[in-house]
Amino acid sequence: MAKGTAQDIRRRNRFDVLRSVFAASAPASRQEIAVTTGLSFATVANLVAELLEAGVLLEVGHDDSKGGRPRARLAVNAARGALLGIDVAETSVQIELFDLALTVKRAVRRELSVVDVSPDQVVDAIVTGIEELIGADGELPHLLGAGVSVPGLVEREGGVSVFSPYWSWRDVPLRALLAERLVVPLYLDNPLKAGTVAEMWFGAGREADDLVVATLRAGVGVGIAVGGSLYRGATNSAGEWGHTCLERGGRTCRCGRRGCVEAYVSTRGIARTVRELDPRSSLLDADEEVVLANVARARAEGDPVAVEAVARTARYLGMAAADLLNLFNPQTLVLGGLVAEHLGERLLSQTREAIAEHALPATVQALTLQLSTVPGNPVTRGAATFALEGFLDDRETFGTVAAGRRAARTARALAP
Repeated sequence: MAKGTAQDIRRRNRFDVLRSVFAASAPASRQEIAVTTGLSFATVANLVAELLEAGVLLEVGHDDSKGGRPRARLAVNAARGALLGIDVAETSVQIELFDLALTVKRAVRRELSVVDVSPDQVVDAIVTGIEELIGADGELPHLLGAGVSVPGLVEREGGVSVFSPYWSWRDVPLRALLAERLVVPLYLDNPLKAGTVAEMWFGAGREADDLVVATLRAGVGVGIAVGGSLYRGATNSAGEWGHTCLERGGRTCRCGRRGCVEAYVSTRGIARTVRELDPRSSLLDADEEVVLANVARARAEGDPVAVEAVARTARYLGMAAADLLNLFNPQTLVLGGLVAEHLGERLLSQTREAIAEHALPATVQALTLQLSTVPGNPVTRGAATFALEGFLDDRETFGTVAAGRRAARTARALAP
């Protein structure tokens, strides 16, 4: 059984300290960070010292003294460097440039072919999009890293797209292809993991250690956090809930199997539901995202086809989610992605009813069900957070800082 090393624990604690600073509504003191994280004041003080020396945090003022030493206030040093978050979706690539405080500075979207997409096309779209972003004002920001989310199964350590259900990709060394054209640290994973990491740093994960995040768009799946840590599984394929069976012998899924969850609650699944209800419905369109937008608008207007389409989608979603919730018993289930954004509270309330009907009472009693509150695109933000975590994990940066501080302590101890 794998056990956490002292370095793993320090890494987790460093993340927790920085997450608490991000979560604070105003610059935080070391004492407040200790309370928020549950870490000892000595541990927090030590980690804050490292983050200050690395330029990640800044002291931005002090509390008024009441006789003791004034408490310094800490904030993220937004100017320390820039991060890229890249969301490779089925028909587009969205690239966002963030400062270190994870504020979006610029964004660009590049369309992909609607037919089978090659790795070279994706690499070209990413590289030209980045060139457009960083060349917007003629200044090259100091890039600390780029996170890339690509759909399907990803071998994270090697940066390999193992399998994509949308394109005929198998074992594509995407990070190596990008590294031939980009001189920046690259971190690959999929949108399920990216969306969940975004929730852990900037959304519901700030309040819940046990969390499930359902991403509902062209692809469907979940990210899982257990005890405040992202759960990846043995091969980083945990969360492929969209390709579990909801209805035996049901609709054909793009993965080639039948009855998958994705075939019912994705953008394509909702378009198919509308088509089954009324093959001539004015809500239909060749673009499934347009169908989703039409359904959202028409549902608000009381259109019977749209009303029933949302109701069926919620029933499918609630039935599938109930099994998931019985297995993991999380504190919070978050619905995110394009489907949740468009259908919003109407989908949420009806899904809650379906979950209550199919999940165990104890599971439902402990559960908070909510829409994602992460600002902007959670996938690009989560991908940028992969790059932030990679930077915080950099042994060269923090190993040097820690070694320097240990040497200074030793020198003081040996001084006559």
